[in-house]
Amino acid sequence: MFDRYILKKFFPVFLLSIFFFSFVVVLIDLFINIFNYISMGVPFLKVMQVELLFLPKAMSYSIPLSVLFATSYSLSNLYAKNELTSIFASGISLFRFTLPILITSLILSIGFLFFDDFLVVPTLSKKEQLQDTLLHRSTNLNNNMIVIRGDGGKRVYRVTFYDNEQKRLHGIYIVQRDDNNRLSYIVIADSALWINEKWEVYGAKVYKIDGENLVMTSLNLSDYTFIEEGPEIFKKNVISIQTVNIREAKVYINHLKRVGLPYNKELSEYYKKFSFPFVVFLVAFLSIGLSGKTRKNVLLLSLAFSLSAAVGFYVMQMITMLMAGNGKISPFMGAWFPVIVFFVLSIVFLRHART
Repeated sequence: MFDRYILKKFFPVFLLSIFFFSFVVVLIDLFINIFNYISMGVPFLKVMQVELLFLPKAMSYSIPLSVLFATSYSLSNLYAKNELTSIFASGISLFRFTLPILITSLILSIGFLFFDDFLVVPTLSKKEQLQDTLLHRSTNLNNNMIVIRGDGGKRVYRVTFYDNEQKRLHGIYIVQRDDNNRLSYIVIADSALWINEKWEVYGAKVYKIDGENLVMTSLNLSDYTFIEEGPEIFKKNVISIQTVNIREAKVYINHLKRVGLPYNKELSEYYKKFSFPFVVFLVAFLSIGLSGKTRKNVLLLSLAFSLSAAVGFYVMQMITMLMAGNGKISPFMGAWFPVIVFFVLSIVFLRHART
């Protein structure tokens, strides 16, 4: 009976909050870009299409806030009407009474993970692509002074310039080592063009060690491996882990590891894809523990305490993610440490909650 009662209090506020907060977030995005839309003469229906694609992302921003507000409002309202006093007097603890909210928020957290991966990421990508097209924005993927590793670290590429439009490499210098980490050969080439899913190398010369000297070989060039990496390896890195799904993020991080590029920041963002959805559970847990701390202005103060705690979580996560990106702590701890800390704090708050 009590389970159904608390959920009937919670869900109407939660659903209304999602609608309100999502609407506000979409309006903010619209106002940020409204001048650009007007100056570029973007049709109204196209603008609405952009904002419709942004709606799932707006909902992802709104869900944690909605759970926090709905939990704080529901419990504070019960405290203000002294209904919880009667419930506690009957021998039911605060934890047992709010257990349906905790279970619901945990289910929402798990659902949030799939919602973000299967809906938010693809719609946000389409939104940004459409917005860039409407506003005539272009992304330059050309790259210069590139140094990457391949073949398990035994091969090193240095490329002076990569032209993404032509899929052409200029000024190629390749150093190949053998299994014993000794120099095997060096390739110097003028350029390479990506044709039919492979590189066509021009002006290549191969040098090998002859005693103590480095000499150009006269052997058939086809006996030597030149460039096995695809053009996506050489173009300027514009991939954001936040804008790709979990599978694509994992593939990209494995690529960074394979070619010897830094990946701490990307790996911490990858772990954050799993840790961040539990914010929904944490804000509900925090709201329960912080509700009813005062007898006056219960709703206002409970909401203020909960919001302060949530802001503290976001600040801590921002700091730990920055430290993880700089290699000060592990990427796993960068993403999960704030979740662990605030989960412990939630338990402490609940144990000292007014009952």
